[in-house]
Amino acid sequence: MKIRHFLPPLVPVATGMLVVLLAACDSRPAPTPIKPIKVTGRPPVELPVEDKKPDLSPLFRDIERRTFQFFWDTTNEVNGLTPDRYPSRPFASVASVGFALTAYPIGIENGWVSRNQAVDRTLTTLKFLQGLKQGKQPTGTAGYKGFYYHFLDMQTGERFSSWVELSTVDTSLLLMGVLFAQSYYDKDDPREKQIRELAEQIYRRVDWTWIQPRSPLISMGWFPESEFINHDWTGYSEGMMVYILALGSPTHAVEPDAWQVWTRTYNEIWGVYQGQEYLSYGPLFTHQYTHVWVDFRGIQDDFMREHGMDYFENSRRAAYAHRQYAIANPMKWKDYGENVWGLTAGDGPQQTLQEYRGEQREFRHYSARGAGLRDNFDDGTIAPTAAIASLPFAPEIVIPATEEMHRRFGDYLYSSYGFLDSFNRSFTYDIPLKTGRIVPGNGWVASDYIGIDQGPILAMIANYRNDFVWEVMKKNPHIRRGLERAGFKGGWLAAEEGEKPKPAAKAPAAEGPGQMDAATARALGTAESRANRQPTQTPQRPQQPE
Repeated sequence: MKIRHFLPPLVPVATGMLVVLLAACDSRPAPTPIKPIKVTGRPPVELPVEDKKPDLSPLFRDIERRTFQFFWDTTNEVNGLTPDRYPSRPFASVASVGFALTAYPIGIENGWVSRNQAVDRTLTTLKFLQGLKQGKQPTGTAGYKGFYYHFLDMQTGERFSSWVELSTVDTSLLLMGVLFAQSYYDKDDPREKQIRELAEQIYRRVDWTWIQPRSPLISMGWFPESEFINHDWTGYSEGMMVYILALGSPTHAVEPDAWQVWTRTYNEIWGVYQGQEYLSYGPLFTHQYTHVWVDFRGIQDDFMREHGMDYFENSRRAAYAHRQYAIANPMKWKDYGENVWGLTAGDGPQQTLQEYRGEQREFRHYSARGAGLRDNFDDGTIAPTAAIASLPFAPEIVIPATEEMHRRFGDYLYSSYGFLDSFNRSFTYDIPLKTGRIVPGNGWVASDYIGIDQGPILAMIANYRNDFVWEVMKKNPHIRRGLERAGFKGGWLAAEEGEKPKPAAKAPAAEGPGQMDAATARALGTAESRANRQPTQTPQRPQQPE
């Protein structure tokens, strides 16, 4: 199954190679632009306290088990590589490997695999990754300067094809899983000790300063054929993990001004959207990926201290904004509503223009979809991972959404490894499909599971239950150092130093948890809709061209 690269519109490209480079970054104006709300004198917003968590129904245990089995069953037992997608699995994704390394301890804790089995699989993976050849050669290598190519051959571990980039964010997703394994396997056992040592070696050899051609920012990647990608990680997105890891490196760390320059670009997407004031980047995965491993509750950098909240609260508001967008349903897609919502990156039916409700609508296959102050696209395709991976942020809206999507659409959307990647109830056109199938009377449904969408589902349910992934990762000195060098203080960072964090108060919620009425929104800060402005280049999740 092939998937495409996209470039943002109007972005100049240095070489033809970049034309098929970067995925789902095609930033379009919002279908219904939000009217700007301009106010001065914004008071600080207090941090929320954690209320009693709603109980999870048995469905969530079933989702966990099935999603775990995706990683356990589809990973190559010989080398530990995990496919980008399944059942069409032409190549491995290093990001999927990072999620798989995180999944195995979740399996141990739930009794789905033994610790011995998970140690074997993890050790196999790390040995293979450590032993893969690195170099500038365009073929026969797995990476360069400690970074890995986005997609690797499932058998050899070498760069899959000439269109595959050396990816900073996908290497970071891998490293998050590697460091999670380093902190989890803490027993005085030779094999677990070897896991810790291999993890350290893999992390230490990444040369973050090399991939700063426009220092202090970090480039999105590199090609041996054309050198550095002409786009850096700017603006709020999943790129925050790139900077945390780069700041935490004991060997090739970037300077702290990298985080300061990165956060200066936040103003492009800070504002009020769908009644929520937050960093409103469109696709929900951008509000989830770093949070899989880092507990942002109560810890703040300079930007969040200034705005009186934290990144966890920001993601909570993003979930509520997405739900409200689905309720408003400005494009009138079929079955959008309070319990059917969630725009993120994932599969879609086809790149095509079709008539819907009397007008031409664009549909896509693999693409980023989202709703916010920028980077918006909505073609009626919902990905269950978008809602489910928001569980720790807003369980009161995620639990009913998960249950309703399972109840209404589960007969064709829920299978061996849990929810298939995505569905589109409005797409019923009799045309050749890029992926998936048309279910008579129910529209289009994906045929694949995608590793980077499966991973957040499993990990975030674990975090909701008992903070499992977060608590393990708090023990990792590299993550702590990266956060501290970025300027994060308070919360569990202060508590581990012997300081008692101050209890926080609940944020305003005039119309249900996480909601604001119009008056509160107007009183909270200056919002400027940038839907019709030229976006900064922040491409997301590169994928395979045709």
